[in-house]
Amino acid sequence: MGGRRGPCSVRPWVNLCRNADAAVPRVPFLPGDDPPGILAAMKSHTDIQSVAVLGAGTMGHGIAHAAALAGYDTRLTDISPEAVTRGLDSIRANLEKGVAKGKVTPEARVAALARLHPAASLEDAVTGADLVVEAAPESLELKREIFRQVGAVAGAGAVLATNTSSLPVGEIAAAAPDPSRVLGMHFFNPVHIMPLLELVRGEATSESTLATALRVGERMGKECIVVRDAPGFATSRLGVVLGLEAMRMLEQDVASAEDIDKAMTLGYRHPVGPLRLTDMIGLDVRLAIADHLHTTLGSEAFRPPELLRRMVAEGKLGRKSGQGFYDWTSIDGLA
Repeated sequence: MGGRRGPCSVRPWVNLCRNADAAVPRVPFLPGDDPPGILAAMKSHTDIQSVAVLGAGTMGHGIAHAAALAGYDTRLTDISPEAVTRGLDSIRANLEKGVAKGKVTPEARVAALARLHPAASLEDAVTGADLVVEAAPESLELKREIFRQVGAVAGAGAVLATNTSSLPVGEIAAAAPDPSRVLGMHFFNPVHIMPLLELVRGEATSESTLATALRVGERMGKECIVVRDAPGFATSRLGVVLGLEAMRMLEQDVASAEDIDKAMTLGYRHPVGPLRLTDMIGLDVRLAIADHLHTTLGSEAFRPPELLRRMVAEGKLGRKSGQGFYDWTSIDGLA
C-alpha cells in the first residue's frame, strides 16, 4: 500500500480528483443530489491532522495502520488493553511484510510506527482528535453509546465516523450532539491492502463532513464510493446475498466449498470466493448482518441458512476461531 496515492473516485455522484476545481461529472447527477455543494465543500473541509480509532480488532488496527501510513498522528484504543497490544503487534508485522514485498519503504514503516500511539481510554484517544473512527462490533446500541461518549469529549469541529458495514448511520448519528458531523466510513479487510472505502452519507451529514472524508480516503490511497444510508449500503447488500446463496448451495450439496469459491474466483474474477470471504469476515458477523438485512428489507434472499446458524452455534466462526468453511489451522495467513 505504501506510496499509493491515486485519485479518490466517487460514484455515482462525481469524480473528485486532487484539484476539486477540475472535477468532472462521470455520470448524470441523480435527482436530489447536490454535486456543486460537495465541490464547494472541498475548499472548506476540515484539515485532518490526528485520527482516533476506537476498537483495536481486525478492522480497528487495520484502519489505524492505514491512517498512520498516510501521515496522520494516530491513537488506538480498546476496552481491552491486550487488544491494543495485539493490534499494534499486527500493524508492525504487516508493515514488515510490506517492506519485504517492496510495497512500503523502510523509512515509511519507521515514520508510521512513530505516529502510532496506544490510548488508555476513549477520552484519551478522542480528546483533540480531528477525526474519530469507531470500529466496534456490529451492535447498534453499542455504537450509539460510543457516539454518546465521543460527543461529550470530542472537539466541536471533529468529524465522527462509524465503520459499520450495515447498521443505519442515521440512528448512530442521532446519539451524537451534532449529526451533521457524522458519516459512515466502511473500510474493507485487510484495510492496509483493500483499495475500497465506502462512504455512507446520512440524512444529516453535511457537505463539509463528506468532503473531509473524501480527502482522508484520497490520502490513504483509497478508491471511494458514496452511497446513501440504505440497509446494507452497496457492498454488504450485494456481498451478503452472494455469500448466503453460496451457503445454500453447500447445504444442497451442489458442490464443495472449494469449488463454489473457484466458480467465482475463476469464472467471475473475484479475488476471494464467497465462502472463504465469509470465513475471513467471521460467520457470526455475517449472521448478524444477514439477520439485520432480512428484517429491514423483508427479502427472503437475506434469510440466513440453517447451516450458518448451526456453525455459529458450534463456535465455527471462520478464521478467527480456526474453523469455518475451511480449516484455518492448516492455512497460512493471507498477505
